[in-house]
Amino acid sequence: MSRPVSLSASHSLPLRTQTPGRWARAVLAEPLALLNDHAFLEKKAANNALDLLTKWPEPGVEGWAQVMTDIARDEALHLSQVHRLLTRRGGRLQRMHKNPYANALRLLVRKGAGPAEMVDRLLVSALIELRSCERFSVLATESQDSELAGFYQRLSTSERGHYLVFLKLARAVDRPERVDHRWEELLEAEARILGEQEFGPRIHSGLPPESPCN
Repeated sequence: MSRPVSLSASHSLPLRTQTPGRWARAVLAEPLALLNDHAFLEKKAANNALDLLTKWPEPGVEGWAQVMTDIARDEALHLSQVHRLLTRRGGRLQRMHKNPYANALRLLVRKGAGPAEMVDRLLVSALIELRSCERFSVLATESQDSELAGFYQRLSTSERGHYLVFLKLARAVDRPERVDHRWEELLEAEARILGEQEFGPRIHSGLPPESPCN
């Protein structure tokens, strides 16, 4: 477990399902609720990186501690940015927040399975970042609000980088071919789990009902 982490700028998004523009148009109709959900996601992402560092402080992967602290810092910055947008537009963070999409993905982690648990934690983290990257890109394309469009475009690029880092880390923990097989399994599971989500003004919600004009 000593291979270095590197990024591929040409890496494409391997999601099994694509988010249609009608999802973005529907969730953007409730921008404060969407921003509130988004803020909690950034908070959870920062906590996740620190939790990985706490559980595996020195796993023998080159650059591990620095990568985790860098991701935690990035996500905390994103939280600050989202919160600033939310409060400037008259919103405020709510006390309660649930993310059934992420919770369902985390149930797939093989807990207590040694390196397999670590691989799954990293791959689930990669999946969440990957889907967030895709959804932010769709929001940027569909938003009529120039501030939100620019904001989500910038965050899409950042989430793409985080997804690639988590995937590279997983491949440094175990044999790449074994990790890739598990990655394919989880990609299929992610598509199924997302398809089971109810619609709402959330980053990881299901699709709104189709209308005759869609």
